[in-house]
Amino acid sequence: MTAERPEQVIELFAASLNRGDVDAAIALYEPEAAFAPQPGEEVTGHEAIRGALQQFAALKPRLRGEITNVLTAGDVALVHNRWQLEGTQPDGSPVEMRGHSADVLRRASDGGWRILIDDPWGRG
Repeated sequence: MTAERPEQVIELFAASLNRGDVDAAIALYEPEAAFAPQPGEEVTGHEAIRGALQQFAALKPRLRGEITNVLTAGDVALVHNRWQLEGTQPDGSPVEMRGHSADVLRRASDGGWRILIDDPWGRG
């Protein structure tokens, strides 16, 4: 599905991760995108991002978010999102994470929006 609005990308991402559909989540990223799987860590490109997202998907997450701000300038947008993830570690213990993300998106040639920079830890 093509995201017609920047915030829709974030909503589609959460739905994809909640289904455990890493391929659908990766399709929302630009090929040269950067992702921060942990504070102070960065990976780039689809394959590296796929590896990081597979770790999140392994938690069988329930990811919820609230878009708090969207700024758009032409074909670039900055989206802030307050998110919470609840899941299960491989050993069966519960895990909970939360944060305030800062994501830079770019409109693609097909008119849809894609993630260029994804920093789940980007705003506190």
